Amino acid sequence: MTPPILQLVDICKHYSGIHALNKASLSLYSGQVMALLGENGAGKSTLMGILSGSIKPDSGHIIFHQKEISFPHPKAAQNKGISIIHQELNLIPELSIADNIYLGREPTTFGHITKKTIDEKTQKLLTQFHIQHAPDTKVSLLRLGEQQMIEIAKALSQQANIIIMDEPTDTLTDNETQRLFNVIKQLKKQGCAIIYISHRLPEIFQICDCVTILRDGETITQKNIEELTENSMIELMVGRSLDQQYPDMSPPTNKIRLQIKGLCGPLLNGIQITNQSFHVNVGEILGFSGLIGSGRTEMMKLIYGALPRNKGKISIDGTLIDASSPNKSLQAGLAYISEDRKSDGLILSLSVRDNMSLCALHQLCYFTGHIKHSAEHDLIQHYIRQFNIKISNIKQTLGHLSGGNQQKVAIAKGLMLQPKVLILDEPTRGVDVGAKKEIYTLINTLKSNGLSIILISSDLPEILGMSDRILVMYQGRINGEFIPSQTNQAQLLAAAIDEKPL
Repeated sequence: MTPPILQLVDICKHYSGIHALNKASLSLYSGQVMALLGENGAGKSTLMGILSGSIKPDSGHIIFHQKEISFPHPKAAQNKGISIIHQELNLIPELSIADNIYLGREPTTFGHITKKTIDEKTQKLLTQFHIQHAPDTKVSLLRLGEQQMIEIAKALSQQANIIIMDEPTDTLTDNETQRLFNVIKQLKKQGCAIIYISHRLPEIFQICDCVTILRDGETITQKNIEELTENSMIELMVGRSLDQQYPDMSPPTNKIRLQIKGLCGPLLNGIQITNQSFHVNVGEILGFSGLIGSGRTEMMKLIYGALPRNKGKISIDGTLIDASSPNKSLQAGLAYISEDRKSDGLILSLSVRDNMSLCALHQLCYFTGHIKHSAEHDLIQHYIRQFNIKISNIKQTLGHLSGGNQQKVAIAKGLMLQPKVLILDEPTRGVDVGAKKEIYTLINTLKSNGLSIILISSDLPEILGMSDRILVMYQGRINGEFIPSQTNQAQLLAAAIDEKPL
């Protein structure tokens, strides 16, 4: 049998006395796609950080082509053909696509960067991914999904023989996902080995050959994909069986909480919101579906005041509000949790405490401006308990938390002001199945307490399972309204692409 191209053996890593990894191991073969699964905090990112040279292990062995090796820094791993595509984008927005892809690896002639060669190589990658942008286009002008494709193209440009993909499809459309899968199949044929991290379990069966599962920093199993089912994967990841994924929910009232009339905004990213109206009732979850780029996020940012509104009236409980800025919207009882928590929602270099209380400081201060630390501490601890946020203490740096716990902090931050309306934009993106269930239960609890919730999601089962009503958007307009109990995924998708369902 052909020996593995890579083995990680008994890898250990501790942080402040806490096991991040405890004798974690895996074996990877050329031409193989391995799924690396586990709950948020299971140790996946730490293990991949060690493999890619950004984290130093406490102990253990890395066997590469049957020789033990260590990677003191990321460049050392890259030089051996190991490339990582991070879940959080690492692009420089004001640089071009070409400059981002070849940054630090620019081809030169007699010491001068050969721009023509960079552009030609970049264009080949863009063509491979069907990206309709020129190499000199600024990354800031691209949609989030397109930026993710650039990250993937950047890794491919390094001609790596081991590629780590961390939640690569999180921001991709279905078409972009299929393009990525086609590229992965090509890479397999070329002998490239891929470690594929995803919380989207149906993808695992579509693209992966084997599965390695981590739990609490330890390797639970490594099996061929044929030996597992979705339910058995979940049980191995969480260490228990999960009951009904979507909670039974109480019906909403018929009292209107949020009313939007004639909403209009400027042309942004090729999308313009024009004369759109809808409402949300007290204790209702209103789902917003549609393809990425349909205008869902732009609509919510117009309502929240994060984007300039040309026209439109916004009322809460029958009273017009001034939602011309996020600060004024928060004061009026309207909170928005962004789909991009790294850029818009959280400050990863600050502590959990500072992030959670940031928007509510004016409520937590004496008239002298000094913070009521006891009240702040009690309120933060309340949400930590309610959301089951796993931290060592509230002073822990937020960037050291898992993606699922960061998402819980983002939601808690939005609730610190006790809003009447909460907009959740892709709240379970990059969150494991166990944390998803916790977030669903939390959303249902907030709903039962009378909070009005707008839920934006690209996950059709999630929208159908969690919503009281669903609005589907297409090219900046609401293209259909559906009742989940009377609707299926095909009908939602048909409205999202402006076609009549079969």
